[in-house]
Amino acid sequence: MSQSSTPGAFQPYRHAVQHPILTPTMHPFIKMHGAGNDFVVVDERRRPLDLSAAAVAALSDRRTGIGCDQFITLHPPPPGTDADLRMRIRNPDGSEAGACGNATRCVAELLFEENGRPYQVIRTLAGDLPAERLPDGRQRVDMGPPHLDWQEIPLARAMDTLHLPLPGDPAACSMGNPHATLFVADPSVASAQGYALETDPLFPDRANIGFAQIRASDRIRLRVWERGAGLTLACGSGACATLVNAHRRGLTGRRALIEMDGGTLEIEWAPNGRVLMSGPAATSFRGTFTVPPAPAHTAAHQAAEP
Repeated sequence: MSQSSTPGAFQPYRHAVQHPILTPTMHPFIKMHGAGNDFVVVDERRRPLDLSAAAVAALSDRRTGIGCDQFITLHPPPPGTDADLRMRIRNPDGSEAGACGNATRCVAELLFEENGRPYQVIRTLAGDLPAERLPDGRQRVDMGPPHLDWQEIPLARAMDTLHLPLPGDPAACSMGNPHATLFVADPSVASAQGYALETDPLFPDRANIGFAQIRASDRIRLRVWERGAGLTLACGSGACATLVNAHRRGLTGRRALIEMDGGTLEIEWAPNGRVLMSGPAATSFRGTFTVPPAPAHTAAHQAAEP
């Protein structure tokens, strides 16, 4: 892998042509972050790669790969839609995620650099997410309405999603992916309790676990243990879920600043029922990578197939 700090618009293919040592097996990427929640972004709109889960996991590794909280690939929008592109979200273990608010802001910023339009629509597994570039340079994403029914989250059985029968009495909702929020005095317990709750049988698809400290009716301190990633510096959909669950519990209003380890997001649960998230998006660097070889046991299995 090679890395460069070349500034400028979202033009990875022009960048690739100018690179003096690129070969056909090298592919450009952009490293970005939203409030410290970091991503590897690969544009596959003109050069599909179809990376396996094992390849994504290898590239996401912080010691031997590029390193990221989520691996993002960009694809052409489905025909007949209003979307500007389709975004695929992979966790660092290679599994798929339905939505990621911080990644959506980053991709919206790339599209703004590419087409100059302040409004973008990004297709995800959770649906179309409209984004707007604000005058102060932040991106605001319409994350859609929260899903509050136990089947929509999903949970393993019918229950009141405002009070789950788990240690800490979490509340649950989905923002395109499952979230449970515990309201605690000290969010530092996230590192000790996150994994056990993420993998509890109550969550058939696992869950993102938020540990929230209410500091005022419009301020929340939050740490999030993300499924497949562990403790991250920020989680956009987790911030949205936290405000929704806090308001449902009567702990906050419908708008709050969510303070996380990597920065602050502004979240509003609007009167129309949709959740709006505003925050920064930044490019860290650009570089190239080669697709990692398949693990030996996988390659041997494939070779044995007729």
